[in-house]
Amino acid sequence: MANSTLVTEFLLEVFAESWEFRLPLSVLFLLVFLGSLLGNLTIIIATTVDQTLNTPMYFFLRNLSILDMGYVSVTVPNACISSLTDHRNISIAGCAAQIILVIFCSCVEIQFLTIMAQDRFVAICKPLMYPVIMNHQVCVQTTLASLLSSIVISSVHTFKTFQLSFCHSNVVPQFFCDIPSLLRLSCSDTFNNKLLLLLTAVGFSGSCLTFIVISYVRILSTVLKIPVKGERGKAFSACVPHIIVVSVFLSSGAYVYLKPPAYSEMVEDMTLSVFYTIVPPFLNPIIYSLRNKQIKEAVKKVLFRFFHS
Repeated sequence: MANSTLVTEFLLEVFAESWEFRLPLSVLFLLVFLGSLLGNLTIIIATTVDQTLNTPMYFFLRNLSILDMGYVSVTVPNACISSLTDHRNISIAGCAAQIILVIFCSCVEIQFLTIMAQDRFVAICKPLMYPVIMNHQVCVQTTLASLLSSIVISSVHTFKTFQLSFCHSNVVPQFFCDIPSLLRLSCSDTFNNKLLLLLTAVGFSGSCLTFIVISYVRILSTVLKIPVKGERGKAFSACVPHIIVVSVFLSSGAYVYLKPPAYSEMVEDMTLSVFYTIVPPFLNPIIYSLRNKQIKEAVKKVLFRFFHS
Protein backbone atom coordinates (compact mmCIF):
# COMPACT_ATOMS: atom_id res chain seq x y z
CA MET A 1 0.00 0.00 0.00
CA ALA A 2 2.94 2.36 0.54
CA ASN A 3 3.56 2.96 -3.16
CA SER A 4 -0.13 2.81 -4.17
CA THR A 5 -2.71 5.53 -4.60
CA LEU A 6 -6.19 4.74 -3.34
CA VAL A 7 -8.93 5.02 -5.96
CA THR A 8 -11.36 7.94 -5.56
CA GLU A 9 -13.40 7.30 -8.74
CA PHE A 10 -13.70 4.63 -11.44
CA LEU A 11 -13.57 4.67 -15.24
CA LEU A 12 -16.09 2.46 -17.04
CA GLU A 13 -15.40 0.75 -20.36
CA VAL A 14 -17.17 1.92 -23.52
CA PHE A 15 -18.93 -0.50 -25.90
CA ALA A 16 -15.99 -0.42 -28.38
CA GLU A 17 -12.79 1.58 -28.84
CA SER A 18 -13.40 2.43 -32.51
CA TRP A 19 -16.27 4.80 -33.35
CA GLU A 20 -17.40 2.67 -36.31
CA PHE A 21 -18.43 -0.02 -33.81
CA ARG A 22 -19.19 2.16 -30.79
CA LEU A 23 -21.84 4.33 -32.47
CA PRO A 24 -24.02 1.51 -33.91
CA LEU A 25 -23.71 -0.50 -30.66
CA SER A 26 -24.77 2.53 -28.60
CA VAL A 27 -27.74 3.15 -30.91
CA LEU A 28 -28.69 -0.56 -30.80
CA PHE A 29 -28.64 -0.68 -26.99
CA LEU A 30 -30.56 2.60 -26.82
CA LEU A 31 -33.26 1.14 -29.11
CA VAL A 32 -33.40 -2.05 -27.02
CA PHE A 33 -33.72 0.14 -23.89
CA LEU A 34 -36.60 2.15 -25.41
CA GLY A 35 -38.23 -1.09 -26.65
CA SER A 36 -37.99 -2.56 -23.14
CA LEU A 37 -39.58 0.54 -21.60
CA LEU A 38 -42.37 0.61 -24.18
CA GLY A 39 -43.13 -3.13 -23.93
CA ASN A 40 -43.17 -3.17 -20.13
CA LEU A 41 -45.11 0.09 -19.85
CA THR A 42 -47.74 -1.32 -22.25
CA ILE A 43 -48.20 -4.35 -19.97
CA ILE A 44 -48.42 -2.19 -16.82
CA ILE A 45 -51.12 0.04 -18.36
CA ALA A 46 -53.06 -2.88 -19.89
CA THR A 47 -53.11 -4.98 -16.69
CA THR A 48 -54.03 -1.94 -14.57
CA VAL A 49 -56.82 -0.54 -16.78
CA ASP A 50 -58.48 -3.84 -17.80
CA GLN A 51 -60.34 -5.21 -14.76
CA THR A 52 -60.67 -8.68 -16.37
CA LEU A 53 -56.91 -9.09 -15.87
CA ASN A 54 -57.22 -8.78 -12.08
CA THR A 55 -55.75 -12.26 -11.40
CA PRO A 56 -52.53 -13.44 -9.68
CA MET A 57 -50.87 -14.19 -13.02
CA TYR A 58 -51.29 -10.62 -14.26
CA PHE A 59 -50.51 -9.19 -10.81
CA PHE A 60 -47.05 -10.80 -11.05
CA LEU A 61 -46.67 -9.81 -14.71
CA ARG A 62 -47.31 -6.19 -13.78
CA ASN A 63 -44.78 -6.40 -10.94
CA LEU A 64 -42.22 -8.01 -13.27
CA SER A 65 -42.75 -5.23 -15.83
CA ILE A 66 -42.29 -2.49 -13.21
CA LEU A 67 -39.12 -4.23 -12.04
CA ASP A 68 -37.77 -4.66 -15.60
CA MET A 69 -38.25 -0.96 -16.36
CA GLY A 70 -36.06 -0.19 -13.35
CA TYR A 71 -33.57 -2.98 -14.06
CA VAL A 72 -32.80 -1.89 -17.63
CA SER A 73 -32.63 1.78 -16.54
CA VAL A 74 -29.82 1.11 -14.03
CA THR A 75 -27.16 0.24 -16.63
CA VAL A 76 -28.14 1.05 -20.24
CA PRO A 77 -28.71 4.87 -20.28
CA ASN A 78 -25.47 5.59 -18.40
CA ALA A 79 -23.51 3.14 -20.60
CA CYS A 80 -24.88 4.70 -23.81
CA ILE A 81 -24.13 8.25 -22.63
CA SER A 82 -20.60 7.20 -21.56
CA SER A 83 -19.94 5.59 -24.94
CA LEU A 84 -21.33 8.49 -26.99
CA THR A 85 -19.72 11.31 -24.98
CA ASP A 86 -16.55 9.47 -23.88
CA HIS A 87 -17.33 10.62 -20.31
CA ARG A 88 -16.37 7.38 -18.55
CA ASN A 89 -15.99 8.64 -14.97
CA ILE A 90 -18.22 7.29 -12.22
CA SER A 91 -17.88 8.20 -8.54
CA ILE A 92 -17.48 5.55 -5.84
CA ALA A 93 -20.99 6.42 -4.60
CA GLY A 94 -22.36 6.08 -8.15
CA CYS A 95 -20.58 2.76 -8.56
CA ALA A 96 -21.98 1.49 -5.24
CA ALA A 97 -25.48 2.59 -6.32
CA GLN A 98 -25.16 0.64 -9.59
CA ILE A 99 -23.98 -2.49 -7.79
CA ILE A 100 -26.72 -2.47 -5.15
CA LEU A 101 -29.43 -1.78 -7.76
CA VAL A 102 -28.21 -4.43 -10.25
CA ILE A 103 -28.01 -7.11 -7.53
CA PHE A 104 -31.37 -6.03 -6.06
CA CYS A 105 -33.11 -6.13 -9.46
CA SER A 106 -31.56 -9.45 -10.48
CA CYS A 107 -32.51 -11.07 -7.13
CA VAL A 108 -36.10 -9.82 -7.36
CA GLU A 109 -36.22 -10.91 -11.03
CA ILE A 110 -35.30 -14.53 -10.29
CA GLN A 111 -37.73 -14.63 -7.35
CA PHE A 112 -40.57 -13.23 -9.46
CA LEU A 113 -39.82 -15.80 -12.20
CA THR A 114 -39.89 -18.52 -9.51
CA ILE A 115 -43.25 -17.32 -8.15
CA MET A 116 -44.66 -17.12 -11.69
CA ALA A 117 -43.55 -20.71 -12.35
CA GLN A 118 -45.37 -21.73 -9.15
CA ASP A 119 -48.45 -19.77 -10.28
CA ARG A 120 -48.50 -21.63 -13.63
CA PHE A 121 -47.98 -24.96 -11.83
CA VAL A 122 -50.98 -24.40 -9.55
CA ALA A 123 -53.14 -23.10 -12.44
CA ILE A 124 -52.40 -26.12 -14.67
CA CYS A 125 -51.91 -28.96 -12.16
CA LYS A 126 -54.30 -27.90 -9.36
CA PRO A 127 -56.91 -25.67 -11.05
CA LEU A 128 -59.62 -26.26 -8.43
CA MET A 129 -57.28 -25.17 -5.62
CA TYR A 130 -55.94 -22.13 -7.54
CA PRO A 131 -58.16 -19.43 -5.90
CA VAL A 132 -57.28 -20.78 -2.45
CA ILE A 133 -53.52 -21.26 -2.93
CA MET A 134 -52.86 -18.12 -5.00
CA ASN A 135 -55.10 -15.69 -3.13
CA HIS A 136 -54.42 -11.93 -3.02
CA GLN A 137 -52.80 -12.08 0.42
CA VAL A 138 -50.30 -14.73 -0.75
CA CYS A 139 -49.48 -12.62 -3.84
CA VAL A 140 -48.76 -9.52 -1.76
CA GLN A 141 -46.77 -11.43 0.87
CA THR A 142 -44.56 -13.22 -1.68
CA THR A 143 -43.91 -9.93 -3.48
CA LEU A 144 -42.90 -8.16 -0.24
CA ALA A 145 -40.74 -11.13 0.81
CA SER A 146 -38.95 -10.99 -2.58
CA LEU A 147 -38.29 -7.25 -2.22
CA LEU A 148 -37.08 -7.45 1.40
CA SER A 149 -34.80 -10.47 0.88
CA SER A 150 -33.30 -8.81 -2.22
CA ILE A 151 -32.62 -5.59 -0.26
CA VAL A 152 -30.74 -7.63 2.37
CA ILE A 153 -28.71 -9.64 -0.20
CA SER A 154 -27.78 -6.58 -2.32
CA SER A 155 -26.89 -4.50 0.76
CA VAL A 156 -24.61 -7.20 2.21
CA HIS A 157 -22.77 -7.73 -1.10
CA THR A 158 -22.32 -3.99 -1.69
CA PHE A 159 -21.13 -3.36 1.88
CA LYS A 160 -18.62 -6.24 1.68
CA THR A 161 -17.34 -5.02 -1.72
CA PHE A 162 -16.69 -1.45 -0.56
CA GLN A 163 -14.91 -2.61 2.57
CA LEU A 164 -12.07 -3.53 0.19
CA SER A 165 -9.25 -1.20 -0.86
CA PHE A 166 -8.86 -0.40 -4.56
CA CYS A 167 -5.36 0.60 -5.57
CA HIS A 168 -4.32 -1.50 -8.60
CA SER A 169 -6.28 0.48 -11.19
CA ASN A 170 -9.48 2.48 -11.48
CA VAL A 171 -10.51 1.15 -14.91
CA VAL A 172 -13.52 -1.16 -14.51
CA PRO A 173 -13.43 -3.75 -17.34
CA GLN A 174 -17.20 -3.52 -17.82
CA PHE A 175 -19.80 -1.02 -19.11
CA PHE A 176 -21.30 -0.77 -15.60
CA CYS A 177 -20.02 -1.40 -12.08
CA ASP A 178 -20.28 -5.04 -11.04
CA ILE A 179 -18.70 -7.03 -8.22
CA PRO A 180 -16.45 -9.40 -10.26
CA SER A 181 -14.83 -6.42 -12.02
CA LEU A 182 -14.18 -4.58 -8.73
CA LEU A 183 -12.76 -7.69 -7.06
CA ARG A 184 -10.12 -7.82 -9.81
CA LEU A 185 -9.16 -4.18 -9.03
CA SER A 186 -8.85 -4.72 -5.28
CA CYS A 187 -5.54 -4.96 -3.45
CA SER A 188 -7.26 -6.51 -0.39
CA ASP A 189 -7.94 -10.18 0.30
CA THR A 190 -11.14 -11.00 -1.64
CA PHE A 191 -11.63 -14.60 -0.43
CA ASN A 192 -14.66 -13.75 1.78
CA ASN A 193 -16.29 -11.79 -1.06
CA LYS A 194 -15.87 -14.69 -3.49
CA LEU A 195 -17.19 -17.13 -0.87
CA LEU A 196 -20.25 -14.89 -0.35
CA LEU A 197 -20.88 -14.82 -4.13
CA LEU A 198 -20.61 -18.62 -4.27
CA LEU A 199 -22.97 -19.12 -1.33
CA THR A 200 -25.51 -16.71 -2.86
CA ALA A 201 -25.29 -18.43 -6.25
CA VAL A 202 -25.64 -21.95 -4.84
CA GLY A 203 -28.03 -21.25 -1.97
CA PHE A 204 -30.26 -18.50 -3.36
CA SER A 205 -30.13 -18.74 -7.17
CA GLY A 206 -29.68 -22.53 -7.08
CA SER A 207 -32.78 -23.05 -4.93
CA CYS A 208 -34.84 -20.74 -7.19
CA LEU A 209 -33.67 -22.60 -10.30
CA THR A 210 -34.45 -25.98 -8.69
CA PHE A 211 -37.94 -24.76 -7.78
CA ILE A 212 -38.54 -23.49 -11.33
CA VAL A 213 -37.31 -26.76 -12.91
CA ILE A 214 -39.49 -28.87 -10.58
CA SER A 215 -42.53 -26.67 -11.35
CA TYR A 216 -42.08 -26.97 -15.12
CA VAL A 217 -41.31 -30.71 -15.00
CA ARG A 218 -44.59 -31.25 -13.12
CA ILE A 219 -46.41 -28.94 -15.55
CA LEU A 220 -45.05 -30.82 -18.57
CA SER A 221 -45.88 -34.22 -17.03
CA THR A 222 -49.47 -32.99 -16.52
CA VAL A 223 -49.60 -31.58 -20.05
CA LEU A 224 -48.45 -34.90 -21.56
CA LYS A 225 -51.57 -36.51 -20.11
CA ILE A 226 -53.82 -34.14 -22.09
CA PRO A 227 -55.40 -36.21 -24.89
CA VAL A 228 -55.92 -33.29 -27.30
CA LYS A 229 -52.69 -32.63 -29.26
CA GLY A 230 -53.55 -28.97 -29.97
CA GLU A 231 -53.97 -28.15 -26.28
CA ARG A 232 -50.76 -30.02 -25.48
CA GLY A 233 -48.88 -27.95 -28.08
CA LYS A 234 -50.22 -24.68 -26.61
CA ALA A 235 -49.02 -25.63 -23.14
CA PHE A 236 -45.57 -26.61 -24.45
CA SER A 237 -45.24 -23.36 -26.43
CA ALA A 238 -46.13 -21.40 -23.26
CA CYS A 239 -43.59 -23.22 -21.04
CA VAL A 240 -40.53 -23.49 -23.30
CA PRO A 241 -39.88 -19.71 -23.79
CA HIS A 242 -40.12 -19.16 -20.00
CA ILE A 243 -37.53 -21.89 -19.41
CA ILE A 244 -35.22 -20.37 -22.07
CA VAL A 245 -35.35 -16.88 -20.47
CA VAL A 246 -34.63 -18.29 -17.00
CA SER A 247 -31.75 -20.45 -18.33
CA VAL A 248 -30.10 -17.56 -20.24
CA PHE A 249 -30.53 -15.19 -17.29
CA LEU A 250 -29.08 -17.54 -14.66
CA SER A 251 -26.35 -19.22 -16.75
CA SER A 252 -24.87 -15.93 -18.05
CA GLY A 253 -25.00 -14.31 -14.59
CA ALA A 254 -23.49 -17.37 -12.88
CA TYR A 255 -20.66 -17.58 -15.44
CA VAL A 256 -19.68 -13.91 -15.04
CA TYR A 257 -19.88 -13.94 -11.23
CA LEU A 258 -18.37 -17.35 -10.47
CA LYS A 259 -15.61 -17.98 -13.01
CA PRO A 260 -11.96 -17.54 -11.86
CA PRO A 261 -10.39 -14.14 -12.71
CA ALA A 262 -7.59 -15.89 -14.64
CA TYR A 263 -10.13 -16.95 -17.29
CA SER A 264 -11.66 -13.50 -17.61
CA GLU A 265 -11.92 -11.81 -21.02
CA MET A 266 -13.33 -8.27 -21.06
CA VAL A 267 -15.29 -8.57 -24.34
CA GLU A 268 -16.69 -11.95 -23.26
CA ASP A 269 -17.73 -10.58 -19.84
CA MET A 270 -19.39 -7.53 -21.39
CA THR A 271 -21.26 -9.69 -23.90
CA LEU A 272 -22.48 -12.10 -21.22
CA SER A 273 -23.52 -9.19 -18.98
CA VAL A 274 -25.89 -8.06 -21.73
CA PHE A 275 -27.67 -11.43 -21.39
CA TYR A 276 -28.51 -10.99 -17.71
CA THR A 277 -29.02 -7.19 -17.53
CA ILE A 278 -30.50 -6.11 -20.89
CA VAL A 279 -31.99 -9.16 -22.64
CA PRO A 280 -34.48 -10.30 -19.89
CA PRO A 281 -36.26 -6.90 -19.57
CA PHE A 282 -36.52 -6.78 -23.39
CA LEU A 283 -37.74 -10.36 -23.89
CA ASN A 284 -40.05 -10.70 -20.87
CA PRO A 285 -42.85 -8.53 -22.35
CA ILE A 286 -42.70 -10.54 -25.60
CA ILE A 287 -42.53 -13.99 -24.03
CA TYR A 288 -44.79 -13.58 -21.02
CA SER A 289 -47.41 -11.21 -22.31
CA LEU A 290 -47.45 -9.97 -25.88
CA ARG A 291 -47.99 -13.56 -27.08
CA ASN A 292 -50.99 -13.68 -24.73
CA LYS A 293 -54.46 -13.15 -26.30
CA GLN A 294 -55.90 -11.50 -23.18
CA ILE A 295 -53.04 -8.97 -23.05
CA LYS A 296 -53.45 -8.23 -26.76
CA GLU A 297 -57.17 -7.60 -26.27
CA ALA A 298 -56.46 -5.37 -23.27
CA VAL A 299 -53.90 -3.35 -25.28
CA LYS A 300 -56.45 -2.91 -28.10
CA LYS A 301 -59.02 -1.64 -25.56
CA VAL A 302 -56.51 0.85 -24.10
CA LEU A 303 -55.53 2.12 -27.57
CA PHE A 304 -59.19 2.40 -28.60
CA ARG A 305 -60.00 4.46 -25.48
CA PHE A 306 -56.92 6.66 -26.02
CA PHE A 307 -57.66 7.48 -29.68
CA HIS A 308 -61.43 7.90 -29.17
CA SER A 309 -61.35 9.92 -25.96
